[in-house]
Amino acid sequence: MKLTEEQKKEIKEQQSQQNTTKRVTAPELEKILYDAIPILDHGFIRVVDYMGDDTSVVQSARVSYGKGTKKVSTDSGLIKYLMRHWHSTPFEMCEIKYHIKLPIFIARQWIRHRTANVNEYSARYSILDKEFYLPEPKNLAAQSQINRQGRGEILEGDQAKKVLELLKNDAEQTYNNYETMLNERYDGSTIDENGVGLARELARMNLTLNTYTQWYWKTDLLNLMNFLRLRADHHAQYEIRAYADAMLDTVKKWVPITYGAFMDYRVGGIEVSAKGKIIIQKLIKGENVSIDDTGLSKREWNELMEAFDLKDKLI
Repeated sequence: MKLTEEQKKEIKEQQSQQNTTKRVTAPELEKILYDAIPILDHGFIRVVDYMGDDTSVVQSARVSYGKGTKKVSTDSGLIKYLMRHWHSTPFEMCEIKYHIKLPIFIARQWIRHRTANVNEYSARYSILDKEFYLPEPKNLAAQSQINRQGRGEILEGDQAKKVLELLKNDAEQTYNNYETMLNERYDGSTIDENGVGLARELARMNLTLNTYTQWYWKTDLLNLMNFLRLRADHHAQYEIRAYADAMLDTVKKWVPITYGAFMDYRVGGIEVSAKGKIIIQKLIKGENVSIDDTGLSKREWNELMEAFDLKDKLI
C-alpha cells in the first residue's frame, strides 16, 4: 500500500484533532479512525466518519414503545431479536463513511450495491495513479468447470509467470500510452512542449481495469450488513472479499453487539425453505427421506445437505 504525501498529511491532520461532542462514540472505532488499512497490493480502506452505535439501534427500536415505557429487554437481547426477525429500520439509524482505494474492476462489481452514497476520484479532472493490481500467484486460478463465475485450479509455474507478465506489461504499456495521449506524466511534467494533450475524459478509456481508483462510500448499517453478507461470503470473488473482511473488523469495533448478532444470524445462519424444513424434521426423527419424494432439484438437495453437513446424503 502506498499513500501520497498529501494523503499522509491529511491523515495526520485528521488524527491530531481534539474535538468534544455530546454524540455517542465508539471507543474501539475511534482508535482506528482515519487509519489506512492495507488491502491487496496498493489498496486500502479508511473509516473517515460515522454516526451512532449499538445504543442508537436500541433507541430507534424502542421509540415505538412510547415515552415512559420501561426497558423491556437488554440491549443485546433486543438487537438479537431484531436481527433474528429481520427487523431492518433500527439498523438504518447508524451510518458510516469509508475512503476506499480499489482496482477499477472491483469498483464496477462493488457499485452494483446501489444503497450507498458514492463519490469517486474523477479521471476527467485528475490523472489516475500509476498503480495496478497484480494478484499474488496463489490467487491466480483457471476458470472453474462447474461455476461460470468462479475460479478453479490454481495456476502454477510457467503458466502463472506468463499471466503475471501479461498483466504487468499490459498495464504499464497502456498507462504509458495514457500519459502520451495526455502529453503529461503522472508527476505533472510535460512530455512534448509543442504537443497538445488529449482531453483527460477521453484518454482514460485506454487504461486497464486493474488500475486503481478511489472513492468515498457512505452507507447505513443495514445496507452495510447486506453488502458484507454477500461479499464476505466464501463464494465471493477473492479481491472484493479482502475488502469486505477488513470492513467486518471495523463493524466489530463500531457496533460490537450488532456485529455478534449479524455473525450469528446472517453470516453463520442458514436459510431453509418450507420443503427443506420438512426434510430436516424427518431426518431428526430418524425417518428415511428420498429426493424423489421431496420436490427438490438435485442442486437444492445437495445445498441443503451441505448446509447441515450431511455429506453421506449428497447425491
